[in-house]
Amino acid sequence: MCLIVLAWRVRPDLPLIVAANRDEFHARPAEGARFWHDQPAILAGRDLQAGGAWLGVSRSGRFAAVTNYRGGGDPNAAQSRGVLVVNFLRNDFAPNNYISSLNPASYSGFNLLLADRDEMWWFSNRDGGSHRLDPGSYGLGNFSLDTPEISDSKQRFSDAIEHTPSIEPLFSVLAPSRILAPDYGTRCSTVLIAERDGRTQFVERPFDAQGTEGSTRRYEFRRAG
Repeated sequence: MCLIVLAWRVRPDLPLIVAANRDEFHARPAEGARFWHDQPAILAGRDLQAGGAWLGVSRSGRFAAVTNYRGGGDPNAAQSRGVLVVNFLRNDFAPNNYISSLNPASYSGFNLLLADRDEMWWFSNRDGGSHRLDPGSYGLGNFSLDTPEISDSKQRFSDAIEHTPSIEPLFSVLAPSRILAPDYGTRCSTVLIAERDGRTQFVERPFDAQGTEGSTRRYEFRRAG
């Protein structure tokens, strides 16, 4: 199960805090997080099979992440779900306007989180439509938002951000939810901390099929504009 836990405007000094596990087949080719050479404003990992991304940010302060909706696969889907993340990050549509522009039937089942400097939205083409999120902490897996199976992860996350949050404790939040299996498992964990003054920390830690930790990628930048 993919996992995203986040805090949206819970702390005045840190408007967005995210901790996420990406679970995927180990055989599916992907690049680790980096600023894309062909889209230099985007910082994200890259799915080399379909060209999309699962979670990323832009230099202008936009955030997007997608999870598959369990049981929502559609072999006739015209587009990869990862394109939803990329197209939001490379444009300047407000989240609700971007959602309105989509044809949900073009994709297999998904959950999509979108934020700019002003708003955060959740959108699913299988459950619940679109909703603007109030300030608060949220958790998302492969079903709807804030379902019971992620309650323990949300509690660990809430405990970790009660005081000034830092990178390693947020990785510790994710560790109990990592999946270790030969064919399918947690490919990487990501922590994002966006500060009110525009400074952003983005850290990704990869894992192989044996669960061995790879080289951590760390990025820090100030929001443009």
